[in-house]
Amino acid sequence: MLNARLQLLRLRRSLLLIALGLSAGAQADDKEVLFNFVRPLDAVQVQTEGAFLPSTTAEATPEGEVLRRVTFNPGEQPSLSLLPQSGSWDWSQQGLMSLRVQSAMDWALTLDVQIESLDGKRLSTRVAIPAGPAQTLLIPLRATSPREQGMRAGAPMPWNQNGRRLLLAETVLGELDATQVRSVTLSMPAPQAVQHLLLGRFGVRAGDQLSEVYAGIIDTYGQYVRADWPHKIKQDEQLKQGARQEDKQLQTWLAERPAQDRFGGWTGAQQFEATGFFRTEKHEGRWYLVTPEGNPFYSLGVNTVARDNSRTYVEGRESMFTALPADGDPLAVNYGSSNNQSDTGANRGRAFASGRWFDFYGANLMRTYDGQTLEQWRGRSQDRLQAWGFNTLGNWSEPGFADDARMPYSIPLSIHGDYATISTGVDWWGGMPDPFDPRFAMAAERAIAIASRDHREDPWLMGYFADNELAWAGRAEDPQARYALAYATLRLTTDVPAKRAFLKMLRDQYRNQAGLSRAWGIQLDAWELMEDPGFQAPLPNPEFPAIERDMQAFLRLFADTYFKTIADSLAWHAPNHMLLGGRFASSIPEAVSACATYCDVLSFNFYTREPQHGYDFAVLRALDKPLMVTEFHFGSRDRGPFWGGVAEVYKEEERGPAYAHFLQRALEEPQIVGLHWFQYLDQPVTGRLLDGENGHFGLVGITDRPWDGFVKAVRDANLAVPKTLLAPAKPKE
Repeated sequence: MLNARLQLLRLRRSLLLIALGLSAGAQADDKEVLFNFVRPLDAVQVQTEGAFLPSTTAEATPEGEVLRRVTFNPGEQPSLSLLPQSGSWDWSQQGLMSLRVQSAMDWALTLDVQIESLDGKRLSTRVAIPAGPAQTLLIPLRATSPREQGMRAGAPMPWNQNGRRLLLAETVLGELDATQVRSVTLSMPAPQAVQHLLLGRFGVRAGDQLSEVYAGIIDTYGQYVRADWPHKIKQDEQLKQGARQEDKQLQTWLAERPAQDRFGGWTGAQQFEATGFFRTEKHEGRWYLVTPEGNPFYSLGVNTVARDNSRTYVEGRESMFTALPADGDPLAVNYGSSNNQSDTGANRGRAFASGRWFDFYGANLMRTYDGQTLEQWRGRSQDRLQAWGFNTLGNWSEPGFADDARMPYSIPLSIHGDYATISTGVDWWGGMPDPFDPRFAMAAERAIAIASRDHREDPWLMGYFADNELAWAGRAEDPQARYALAYATLRLTTDVPAKRAFLKMLRDQYRNQAGLSRAWGIQLDAWELMEDPGFQAPLPNPEFPAIERDMQAFLRLFADTYFKTIADSLAWHAPNHMLLGGRFASSIPEAVSACATYCDVLSFNFYTREPQHGYDFAVLRALDKPLMVTEFHFGSRDRGPFWGGVAEVYKEEERGPAYAHFLQRALEEPQIVGLHWFQYLDQPVTGRLLDGENGHFGLVGITDRPWDGFVKAVRDANLAVPKTLLAPAKPKE
């Protein structure tokens, strides 16, 4: 009888909570419910701008939950704000703001959330509210990002915890005084049509949920455990069976390759002069790479074909992994330790950047091949690449490939030393090297001498890249960013050689401070004032065109000095091989033009839908220089790793068509002589050692199983290249 009464009381309580728009489970979660849109009280003010509550009553969702509709009208930033009736909220003892929310549309809605304190400080985040059932949105009351977990992108959301859908905002920017919170604002960025959102309880709670979100997310094979996909590995036998099936496929595909010379150049078509080394030549309006045997060659390459690039730090976050091998286990040979801590943009604020790591890819190779040597791995990798229509080993690939004399390759010149550097504000990999510093020339000489030492007469070497993705500039539309290198140089002390070079250029031009003052429209009382640290030059001004001309002249001098230093040294140490450009990510016209002057090939990393979206090709055509796209990719988030890459598509099935489209558009540009895909393998779900990147854009998964559908689409596109390459180019206007 007592049990029956308890059950009746529980039932009545549940019915009362449902009538209030709550649920028994959710009520326990919110440490403090401040407001309920279903049964609003006077504790919170609701203010709207470009948004409104269309009904005074709530509505039931298909799942039986009762929520209140909010309508956001088309506009720049329609919003709904929640404020205390008076004063402010003290959330200093809480860790999260919570809001029950559901998209009332058949698609995901983008929601901006801003939490502001009385002193004007604010936290902001942007979240995607997916279509489907309601979830509890959780906003940490401090700045945070997935870097705190050691990775580029965080775990997929919403997340189901014991049957509850939680949507945790993992990237929050800004600062907040949690003792005096005055408002929470929900807004939508520029909706083009009316959008509807359903809202319920609003409150705060303790904790941050992160330990629960990331607990046990990686299985024994290095795969994400909370998702499934075709051919996901569940047992070792799948690995072995997959390798056996792939062996048959590879032999068939290798036999179907078109007629080629031993370097991968197409035979039976236009023949060029054979010089014994790779070079470039323009013929009938199209630029070509030419193999050592004199055949046309279009470099279809893959970056980072390497066994050791899939390691991930485990020390300090062992709880993320469900089955790390114990010491003494045969798979324990895949442990090691490193330190990737640095103050570069790529690593700033990242946790778990040093200590013990584990190599899931290496462990999976052991499971699959029972003792595969590095030489056998290289052989299989090259079988794959050639069967898939590739002909080049791209940057950062295993150095041992050079000994195989099977596929052309390139070498990156990683120039390091104690020379001066200059920050442009986009220093993802570090500051710009100061090419006026004699120590830079010494460092370049040393790097080139070492890199070329064993390759001087190697015909398989295409050439050398001059560093990678240097921070030349920021946004072109912002003068302060466009000329960041020049402005930053003038703010330095005269101990920096680049500043002395800039001041000499200006002195030669204007002779004294009076001449400069007239040209720049400033009052400079003494030339020595420019030598002071922190000197701020004026921004470009149409009334004083000399400002912009001088900035451009210095940038060209800087770029000329940089590329000439490298080119001169390379001509001495490796006269038979090409300088393949600077692998531009950010760039300025002065640097591109200087590169065209001193390098054999221009190289760009284009993470765009097609190459033409990456740069103004009218400018590039005017330079009349061969060009290689040295990085591009298309990734998705539906095969385990959390990041879709720099160029993301919605799902795995879209990657192949995106690759084919990019290649087709590249072939329409007679300057482009090759494309290099980034990269061979997926990155670890929990982030690579270098910087925590954790993307799915590989040809091959962490289990060493190729992504079959993608690989087949890539192969079809690659094998169609000769039909276009060997046809006369149509002139571009």
